[in-house]
Amino acid sequence: MFRQTKAFSGFAMDDIEVARKFYAESLGLEVSEQHGMLTLHLAGGGNVLVYPKENHIPASYTILNFPVDDIDATVDKLVERGVIFERYAGLPQDDRGVMRKEGPFIAWFKDPAGNVLSVLQER
Repeated sequence: MFRQTKAFSGFAMDDIEVARKFYAESLGLEVSEQHGMLTLHLAGGGNVLVYPKENHIPASYTILNFPVDDIDATVDKLVERGVIFERYAGLPQDDRGVMRKEGPFIAWFKDPAGNVLSVLQER
């Protein structure tokens, strides 16, 4: 039924203007706004809808992953832009917050509404 439908994902934020600034300026994504909602335009043609929600409760899981070629350089650039990387108890993360033990190298951070995002690099 939906084989030919161009599906998209979405998530909530409590402040769309703050979200626009973060996703466009801090992360460097192409962002458009219509009807009080944002669309994040991702490489490869995918889009993600960001919509306002009063009493927003942040996602406690990773809602958006950004594959990168060089996780260390990416983490450094994001830190320069004010992004703070998460440290999770029990996970073997280095001083940058990158977990390198299993699977891809991965580091988590939050958007201004507290939703969890990640950058990851395949081994």
